[in-house]
Amino acid sequence: MQISILRSQSNTKQSYLLPDQEATLLHTLMHIKATLDTSLTFSAGCRASVCGTCAVRVNGKEVLSCAYKVKDGDVIEPLAYHPVLRDLKVDKRSANKTLSQSTAWLHRFQEASLAPKDETLSEIQTDCILCNSCYSACPVYAVNPDFLGPFSLTRTYRYSIDKRESDTKAIIDNIQNNGVWDCTLCGECTIACPKGIDPKMDITMLRGLSIQEGYDDPSFANQDFGTPSFGFDPNAGF
Repeated sequence: MQISILRSQSNTKQSYLLPDQEATLLHTLMHIKATLDTSLTFSAGCRASVCGTCAVRVNGKEVLSCAYKVKDGDVIEPLAYHPVLRDLKVDKRSANKTLSQSTAWLHRFQEASLAPKDETLSEIQTDCILCNSCYSACPVYAVNPDFLGPFSLTRTYRYSIDKRESDTKAIIDNIQNNGVWDCTLCGECTIACPKGIDPKMDITMLRGLSIQEGYDDPSFANQDFGTPSFGFDPNAGF
């Protein structure tokens, strides 16, 4: 079995010949470092799909190294849109700053009785492990590096529907610029999430909450409906 890994120093893919056996990618990377190439650099943590530290891209898709079963011909690369420190190890600090920029926390706490159904509303969003897979999969970053991003907006949604928050508007106000309206709703973040979270739906719900707070989609608001577009003439009839 042979796999290729993008090496940062040469910016080329280096091939490694491995035994034909079933193994996780993380186990394979550790085998390479221990027996074939001590210079290979990658990140690892819990080894149980809990910490999100070992996320990388395999054949262009985001995976957790500790969960993915390596296959012949796999091409392994670091997460996209992250500064590469070395090989598969990236700097996540700039991505994680979006959590503070979006102010994804309780702003004005009020006493509230939470029923099991209330906890269920945001239970899945709380499972985020900050692996940054959704960030890496998001095509918006190719054109807008200031986009708040999927995991930040998912966390924002989690607190915006919390009954203990008495000032939802304060949260919604902070996600209008480079936020909910910049998302293309392509769903790549949802596909990439290893915990089954659906950031696309969370962002859609945040758009609804934004409209309730008096905001509009800027691209929609700037449309000139007096000028026919896409070959459609509103006065032509059917």
